[in-house]
Amino acid sequence: MSALSELAKQISVCTDCPLSRGRTKAVPGEGPEHVDALFIGEAPGYHEDQQGRPFVGPAGKLLDELLGQAGIRRTDVFITNVVKCRPPNNRDPLPAEIEACSKYLDQQIELLAPRVIITLGRYSLAKFVPNETISKAHAKPRAWNGRMVFPMYHPAAALHNEGLRKYLFEDIKRLPEVVEAARKQGPQESGQGPKQLSLL
Repeated sequence: MSALSELAKQISVCTDCPLSRGRTKAVPGEGPEHVDALFIGEAPGYHEDQQGRPFVGPAGKLLDELLGQAGIRRTDVFITNVVKCRPPNNRDPLPAEIEACSKYLDQQIELLAPRVIITLGRYSLAKFVPNETISKAHAKPRAWNGRMVFPMYHPAAALHNEGLRKYLFEDIKRLPEVVEAARKQGPQESGQGPKQLSLL
């Protein structure tokens, strides 16, 4: 079993915060073992909780559409969340819940060794770029621990606010060039090469 699979197994039985008591399934994330791009959302919703997979509900359909717009295959990226279990009634994750899950996300970043981390929404953004709003940060890549962070709005936000859709579609089109720029900066910390983004 790979280290990433072993970590997913640990997440599936984690009881480090009260969210574990209400979940159907934990949602570790999915994708290849080594990637150019890691997408990090906020927390699982109803559909994710039922299936144990990230971004499979309405927000996931929009994310798939966005990836297609950028010519990126979902199977070439890793998708996860800041919090691995669904908060009750899809409420925002609490600071203690985010803290309890942070060790898992940190290990995923280390094992996946992505060149670019795409933050989806404000809770994901806050881990890498504290004290900055998503409205100011989106589509502005910045360096973080030898990697690039590329902030975007969360797809779910665009489901509630139609005006955000245009920003999502404009921003995602920049991702391939951001990944290419990150590639040119040299090798990642991991000794293994990532799965490069395949254009459709």
